[in-house]
Amino acid sequence: MIKDIIAAVLSGMLSSMGFGGGGILILYLSLYKNIPQLNAQGINLLFFIPSALLSLCFHTKNKLIEWKLALKMIALGIIGAGAGFFILNQSDENIIRKIFSVILILMGTKSLFSKDKK
Repeated sequence: MIKDIIAAVLSGMLSSMGFGGGGILILYLSLYKNIPQLNAQGINLLFFIPSALLSLCFHTKNKLIEWKLALKMIALGIIGAGAGFFILNQSDENIIRKIFSVILILMGTKSLFSKDKK
């Protein structure tokens, strides 16, 4: 129980700072807790909502959000989430797990070798 709370808090903190805490939560749930991949992804999406709302409050307060662009991204995100939901329901869990693994490896590799633009 304590490990679950620690994983949730760390994942939430990392997510709100933009460090990919959601990916960490999915890995924790699927590998450590043996929750099926699709269920772990669903839990992650539900977990993300309060974290995203809290981050949105802070970023709005600090005037860090370009609302015109953000609304376009929200609309595209909703469309992508709906399409992903239908695709995932038609796919085998092992294939989804492999695709998720490849995406994580590609994103990690990109992060390691990309130069900071600042």
